[in-house]
Amino acid sequence: MTNPISVEIKEIDLDALAGAEGKVAVLMTAEGSMDPLARRVNRLTKGALQRLSESKVFEDLGAGKVVSLAMPAGMKAEAVIVLKLEKNVDAKAARLAGAEIAKAKGLESLTLGAGSHRRAADLAYGVVLRSYSFETHMTGEGKGKQPADATMMVTKPDDMRAALEPMLAIADGVFFTRDLTNEPANILDTTEFAARLEGLEAMGVEVEVLEERELRELGMRTLLAVGQGSTTPSKVVVMRWNGGGEEPPFALVGKGVVFDTGGISLKPAAGMEDMTMDMGGAGVVSGVMKALAGRNAKANVVGIVGLVENMPDGDATRPGDVVRSMKGDTIEIINTDAEGRLVLADVLWYTQERFKPQGMINLATLTGAILIALGHENAGVFSNNNDLADAFLAAAAAEGEGAWRMPMGQAYDKLLKSRVADMANVGGRSAGSITAAQFLQRFVKDTTPWIHLDIAGVASTKTDTSFAPKGATGWGVRALDRLIHDNYEL
Repeated sequence: MTNPISVEIKEIDLDALAGAEGKVAVLMTAEGSMDPLARRVNRLTKGALQRLSESKVFEDLGAGKVVSLAMPAGMKAEAVIVLKLEKNVDAKAARLAGAEIAKAKGLESLTLGAGSHRRAADLAYGVVLRSYSFETHMTGEGKGKQPADATMMVTKPDDMRAALEPMLAIADGVFFTRDLTNEPANILDTTEFAARLEGLEAMGVEVEVLEERELRELGMRTLLAVGQGSTTPSKVVVMRWNGGGEEPPFALVGKGVVFDTGGISLKPAAGMEDMTMDMGGAGVVSGVMKALAGRNAKANVVGIVGLVENMPDGDATRPGDVVRSMKGDTIEIINTDAEGRLVLADVLWYTQERFKPQGMINLATLTGAILIALGHENAGVFSNNNDLADAFLAAAAAEGEGAWRMPMGQAYDKLLKSRVADMANVGGRSAGSITAAQFLQRFVKDTTPWIHLDIAGVASTKTDTSFAPKGATGWGVRALDRLIHDNYEL
C-alpha cells in the first residue's frame, strides 16, 4: 500500500538552508514581506527573492500560488519555491497552498520553511495529501517513483507535531482509499479486498467477513443476485471502531462492486476499464475506518461494505427477474447495470436491523446521471434528515470536498412502479440519480437519519484535482472524518 510521505519537524536552522538538497520552499506575502527563513534565502541568492517580489510575475501570481527559481546561486538546492501567502489565511487556504508546493516539489525532497506561520500544520497537510503516486504495477523506469519526504522548519516544533499528527492519520486513510480505488479488478477481487480490510485489525478495528452461506441465511438475496454471474464470491465486511461510550454507532455503508460489466445489460466496451473504480464507495468507508483508528477517535462507528462482481454468464441475473430483498420487498430487475442499489438495499437493511445506528450514510458510485447533473466538482447528497444533511454539508465545505444537496420526493418515487413486483430497480432515464436515491430510501427506516452520497463523479477523475493526481481522489474520507469529529465524538 502507498504510505504518505513522512514529515520531519525541526526547529529553524538558518545555516542549514544553504546545503539543503532537493527543493527549498519559503513564504512571502503579497507586499513582499519575508520571515527570517525567506530573508536568509534572499541573502544566499543575492537578492533574488527581493527582485521577484518587485516583478510583474509576482504581482500577477495568485494568492496561495507558487513560483520556482531553478538552480539558485549560493544554494545546493535544485530550486527555491516561493509561496505567496498571507499570515492570516484559514486552514482550507493553507492546505491548498501546501498542495501547490507539493506539485512544484514533484518527486524531490523538500525543506519547507514555515517559521511562525499559524497554519504551518495545514501547509504540511496539503503537501502530504498531494504527494501521492500509484505505481504499484509499474516496472522498469516507472517503478519506485514515489515522492520523497519533507522537512519542516518551524518556531514551535512540539506544537506543530501535536497539530499534524491527527491530520497524518486522516491522510493515511485517504491514501488507503485511493489505493483501493486505483487497483485493477484482477488484483482487488472481493477476497483480496476483504483481506486488506482484515488488516485493519492491527489498528484496533474489529473486522468480520460474512461469506455467501451466511448471506443466504440472512436473506441478502438482492446482493447475491448481483454477484451470481461471477466466479468471485460475494462478501459483506463489517468493520467496528469502538472508541466512544455506550451510545449506538454511527454507520457508514459502501457499495463495493469490484468490477461492473453491467451484467446481462452489458455496458459499452469504450470506457469499461474505468469500472475498476465501481467499489469507490466501499473504498471511502474503508479509508474513514482507518483514519478513525489512526487518530484514536472517541466515537463508535461501524463501516459495512458489500463486495461483489457484476459479470454476465449462464448463472447471471436476467432483466425481468424478480428477487426478494432481505427486508422482504420484491424487486423487478429491469436493468442489471443498476446493480449497486441492489447491493446497498440489503446492506442498509442489515445495518439497521443489527446495529440500530444513530445515523447512517451510504456511499456509492451509483449513477452516470449524477455526472450529468454535477460533473466532477460535487457529489450528490440525498437525505431524509435536514440536520444530518446540513452537518455533512458543513463538514464537506470545511474540508473543501464538493457536495450538493439534491431533491427527493413522492413524485420521483412513483417512477419505480413495477407491473409484477413491489418495485422496479430503475425509473427510466429522467432524474436517474434521484430515482436511485428513492429506491435506496425504501430500505431506510423512518426513524433512521440517513444520507445517500452518489460519488460517481468525484471518486476518480481523468485530470488532477487540488489534492490528488488523476485517478482516485479519496473524496469523502476527510469530510466524513470531520463529520464524526464535530458531531459524534465524546
